[in-house]
Parts: sequence; structure tokens; C-alpha cells
Amino acid sequence: MNLASVNASVKIDRTAMGSETPKPRPYRKRRRAEAEAQTRERITEAAVALHGSVGPARTTVSEVARRAGVQRATVYRHFPDEEALFGACTAHYWARHPAPDPSAWASLADPRRRLERGLTEIYDWYSATQAMLTATGRDADRVPAMAQATAAFLGYLEGVRSILLRGRRERGHARRRVSAAAAHALDFATWRSLVLAQGLDRDEAVRLMVGLVELAATRRR
Repeated sequence: MNLASVNASVKIDRTAMGSETPKPRPYRKRRRAEAEAQTRERITEAAVALHGSVGPARTTVSEVARRAGVQRATVYRHFPDEEALFGACTAHYWARHPAPDPSAWASLADPRRRLERGLTEIYDWYSATQAMLTATGRDADRVPAMAQATAAFLGYLEGVRSILLRGRRERGHARRRVSAAAAHALDFATWRSLVLAQGLDRDEAVRLMVGLVELAATRRR
């Protein structure tokens, strides 16, 4: 065998060896992405738990990291600022505790029945989420990152009130009284006062507020 054939053989062997060099496998990237997603979820859930207990104003990155089992730097890598973290927490919590869908009772022609149905569902929702609503409501003016979530919540209640007032015959000052009474009935603070402070059950609270709205509709003497 001459030198040229030996060199050719070596090249072939090296080429074959190079072709067998393992390449990065797609599942490694997928597993890395899954691990990052799980870390992000742990951080989010830790922040949600703190928001619902001590409140957003007292929630620190250090405590979020401790609860999630990560370093502070990891929290900042996923959520570079307070707005990003609070936005993720808000989306995560309300995805698991969605507000009642007004379209379920918007089709009810009788305004009184619609009001009863709407308040019943809203009050059940308040009962299920009262710890979070209490803690976040207390800190709403102290945490700028909450502004968007607060505006969305108030906008939701305004939309609900509009649906509850649809089809009512009152006009002028009577309409303003009915609208004010409906807004009062929908307020989370009203539910807290009636149910938590005064000890009424849900149905009693609903009947009382329906009566208030109907009384507001009567002509003043």
C-alpha cells in the first residue's frame, strides 16, 4: 500500500468519525425550557401566596425567592421589575379564580331576576376570593404596579352594573338612584360588611341589596 492510499484511508476514517459526533438533541432544549417554565411558575405561585397573605406592599423579592426555592437573581431573570411580577401573579390567580361571566344572566328579561342572579354569583366569587381581594385592596394605593389590575377590576364591575340596569324603566333622578344603589350592592366592601361583619348569609345579603335597588326606583315623596 502506497502513502497516497494510506492518507486517503485516514481521511475516510476521520470523516466517518466526524459524522458520528453526537449533536445536541432537541429534547435537551425542550427539557431546559420546561425547567425554566416550572421555575417561573414556582416564583409566580410564591408571589401569589404572599400577595394573598401579607399583601403586595409587604411582599419582598427575597421572600418570594425563599418560598420558590431559588436565588434572588433567578427571580429578577424571570421578572425584571415589580410590574412584570405583579402582572404574572394577577393573570395566574384570576385564571384559577375567574370572575362570573355576565353573559350567563344578561339574557334574563326581568331586571329583578337578573339582579338577583348577578349578585348571587358575584357574592359567591367574593366569598371564594375574599382573602386576596382584601389584601390587594388594602395595598392598592401603595403599590403603583397594581394600577392596571385595579382599573381592570373596576371596569369589570362597571360592565356588570350596566348589564344589571339594562331594560329598567327608571329615568332621570330615579335612574341615578338605582344606578348608585346597584354600584353599592356590587362593591366588595358592601359584601364584606354584610357577610363578614354583620353575619348575614349570601341569600340574605342578596335579598337586602335587591330590596335597596328596588326602593331606589320608587318615586320620592
